[in-house]
Amino acid sequence: MSPAGAGRRAAPPPKTNAMRALDARGVAYEVFAYDAAIHGAVEAAGAMGVPPARVYKTLVCLTAGGRAVLVMAPGDAEVDLRRLARSLGEKAVRLAPQREAERLTGLRVGGIGALALLGRPFDVALDGSALGYERIWVNPGRRGVNVAVAVDDLIRVTGARIVDAVAGPPAT
Repeated sequence: MSPAGAGRRAAPPPKTNAMRALDARGVAYEVFAYDAAIHGAVEAAGAMGVPPARVYKTLVCLTAGGRAVLVMAPGDAEVDLRRLARSLGEKAVRLAPQREAERLTGLRVGGIGALALLGRPFDVALDGSALGYERIWVNPGRRGVNVAVAVDDLIRVTGARIVDAVAGPPAT
């Protein structure tokens, strides 16, 4: 049996602030809608019919000093917090618990995305694996929606810093 929403595209969702920000900057993107009950990147990838490695989840991480960092990493990879901390030049980094992530961002888990938080006081980090793709899928601030956007545009718009965040061999 296929995942919920697989093979079917829902009607285009209303524009999010992230989509409006991309429009204002002349950035091309493609919208993919799926069942909003899906919260994980791997399940979203299945519903959209794209490889999970190209759907980037956004995790809210906190440095030892309490600074919040939005970390975009492949949906099918596990973030290595020690590796991420070294890449950020920090002593330690921890994942924010769900409630704290939602409180800090004002968004619900499953709908947290760096594009939705432009102009907010978050550092943004993108795992270097993204550089191997022309475009990746990221959340624009609403559950059940992803946008495919060029990696170069995503970096430019969010000011993302390239980091080594996932377990396994270092990103190239």
